[in-house]
Amino acid sequence: MDKLRITGGRALEGELTVSGAKNAALPIMCASLLSSQPLKLSNVPRLMDVSTMAKLLAQMGVDVSRSEHSLTLTAKDIKDPTASYELVKTMRASVLVLGPLLARCGRAKVSLPGGCAIGQRPVDQHVKGLQAMGATIAIEHGYMHAAAERLRGARVVMDLVTVTGTENLMMAAALAEGTTVIENAAREPEVLDLARCLGAMGAKIHGAGSDVIRIEGVSSLSGASHKVMPDRIETGTYLAAVAAAGGKVRLAGAEPRSLDATLEKLREAGSKISVLDSSIEIEMHERPRAVSVRTAPFPGFATDMQAQFMALATVAEGTALITETIFENRFMHALELQRLGADISIEGNTAVVRGVQRLQGASVMATDLRASAGLVIAALVAEGETVVERIYHLDRGYEAIEKKLGVLGARIERVR
Repeated sequence: MDKLRITGGRALEGELTVSGAKNAALPIMCASLLSSQPLKLSNVPRLMDVSTMAKLLAQMGVDVSRSEHSLTLTAKDIKDPTASYELVKTMRASVLVLGPLLARCGRAKVSLPGGCAIGQRPVDQHVKGLQAMGATIAIEHGYMHAAAERLRGARVVMDLVTVTGTENLMMAAALAEGTTVIENAAREPEVLDLARCLGAMGAKIHGAGSDVIRIEGVSSLSGASHKVMPDRIETGTYLAAVAAAGGKVRLAGAEPRSLDATLEKLREAGSKISVLDSSIEIEMHERPRAVSVRTAPFPGFATDMQAQFMALATVAEGTALITETIFENRFMHALELQRLGADISIEGNTAVVRGVQRLQGASVMATDLRASAGLVIAALVAEGETVVERIYHLDRGYEAIEKKLGVLGARIERVR
């Protein structure tokens, strides 16, 4: 199993190009199920999750052709509208095939995401919305069995904001009969990117990016070409790394407008940030100041940036309160940061982080994707050598992170 060996204490200098967004690419790949014609995608990141989704779609009969950062998906014939547990358990985003399969095939069999039961988790919002559109859905032996002759437009009011729920219903509604209105919809940039792709395929979608989305169903969708948006979480991660380790870095191919909350907090921490249309430059030559963050749906502070800012806070001057409101049990990285010498105490859904002068290298274990990124940032500023284990989590969401950081001067290597 691969590990990262990192020797900290070096400022980061240079320029990087941001990869395409994983959280935009995955639902857009599922949109290929809505048409028999080719969907040609560019700026697709080379990630484990993208490979898993491609494998899942191929099992259903989708022809998948890949070249570097391009992907062509042709769902001419969907042979088996089933998403098996073997693949869904490794990637919760697999549930995004449910809506498109129902709309195109009239039936679907999709495994519940690993460790997830219908109830408090967001997947119940997918089911509720599709049922409102006329689908019958039964839960049997860990699978959602869904059927509908043709989905009908409906008004759906989400009980809570869910990105994948909004995306699933938006795709299903694109081929439904009549008009669907999704209220309390997710406003994330990735939802808007999916809407742009669906629009290029011929869907009629209004209001994406707001909390009310209206979709007028059409009888069929065509093929299209679409460029996946830049990854705002990857961008934010490298910006947080510079804020912690110091230096001067320019990130090209970014989308600054998707990062307002993150950029505001980085400036509060003492970073000097310059923004152009598609690039961000960050400069940091002093110890960061502690900044408190509270996660919230977009346009609030992203939960996917929480671990990285906790790592930044460990070496900041002062005390930061990190409050997590989106996911329960998302502080597991705090225990690993403590192994590096961080002063962190957990009080309910808030982590109290008292900055220390320096961290010390040690062996740590990644517990999830963004926690992994937080540990890498901490390792970049720790004295001596840090080994980050179980980095298959990182490979799910960061393209060649050791190479990109290496270009910036970090002493980092992958150990196989």
